[in-house]
Amino acid sequence: MDILQTIGFSAPRWLVVMMVMAAAVLAALVAHKISSAFLRSVLEPRFPVLGPIVGKTHRVRLFAILILALSLFRPLAPLSPVATDIFARFFLASFILLIGWIAIVAINIGFEFYSRQFQLDSADNLAARKAVTQIRVLRRAIDIFVLLIAAGFALMSFDSVRQFGVSLFASAGVAGIAAGLAARPLLGNLVAGMQIAITQPIRLGDVLVINGNWGTVEEITSTYVVMKIWDLRRYIIPLSFFFDTPFENWTRTSANLLGTVMIYADYRVPVGRVREHLKDVVKQTPLWDGKAVVLQVTDATKDVIELRALVSARSSGEAFELRCFVREKLIDYLGANCPAALPRLRGEFAGFAAANDDRSHAPG
Repeated sequence: MDILQTIGFSAPRWLVVMMVMAAAVLAALVAHKISSAFLRSVLEPRFPVLGPIVGKTHRVRLFAILILALSLFRPLAPLSPVATDIFARFFLASFILLIGWIAIVAINIGFEFYSRQFQLDSADNLAARKAVTQIRVLRRAIDIFVLLIAAGFALMSFDSVRQFGVSLFASAGVAGIAAGLAARPLLGNLVAGMQIAITQPIRLGDVLVINGNWGTVEEITSTYVVMKIWDLRRYIIPLSFFFDTPFENWTRTSANLLGTVMIYADYRVPVGRVREHLKDVVKQTPLWDGKAVVLQVTDATKDVIELRALVSARSSGEAFELRCFVREKLIDYLGANCPAALPRLRGEFAGFAAANDDRSHAPG
């Protein structure tokens, strides 16, 4: 005999169960509102560090209070022995999931507080990008691991699921092979994420060139990388790509870059004067970091020679702007001061060449 019948309350069993569950949910919502108000008005002013924690634990606190309220109100519901056993297993599974959720939230809060000491917007942010990349990738991997463990233990609290799992592992037949093949891309990307966190071929903020696309690593998830292209597009790349395909990383060891400017000119170009003008050009802009400025003749074809200007900058963005600036100034200089040095096509008319050849062989 349940408690409500003891005090003389009479109603259909299903209605009583619904009323008890609704009362439990209402009580949980009220208790959550009161606890949140207490944390924000009393504890948060005294301990400012609790502010972010209170915000990030909002949902998990509500889930915990809801489980507690349902467990306290359950004796009021007139449940059959079978329903009582089902609810008991449901509460056990919910409690296991709650423990896993608390662990994930605690891990994320810990990683976030640790990563606050690193500044990604500083000029020399190589060490910060290394640390933050490792933190984010490892955090996601740990979150997935804890979630899988908690979900596994929660499901094992039900006899039917436990027996199904045992029989599935015992058979390990074609279904097991198919499941393994289906999960291979996901597992491959998870393993690749762990490799990236440890070896770090790429980091947050790195400048990459992939399949002709130039961009910055904006986000690294547990399965893919988001690269922000210079024209604001987003390039989505699976993690396994970085271990199977060559790519360019312009900021692998330092944020400083050498920018390359190629100029094609006629053979009559005064290389020395252009080299001196290049030095004057880079001194006009703060984009140049003052470390490297070089002009070399790197190739010569039958029509033009190739001039390569190397200039250094503090970051990839400044290197791009500096390259554009230098290219513009060198072209203006050649057009204004050395027009004969601009590329030109040379041709020969067949009739004119034959006439000249006849004259050269004529006697006297």
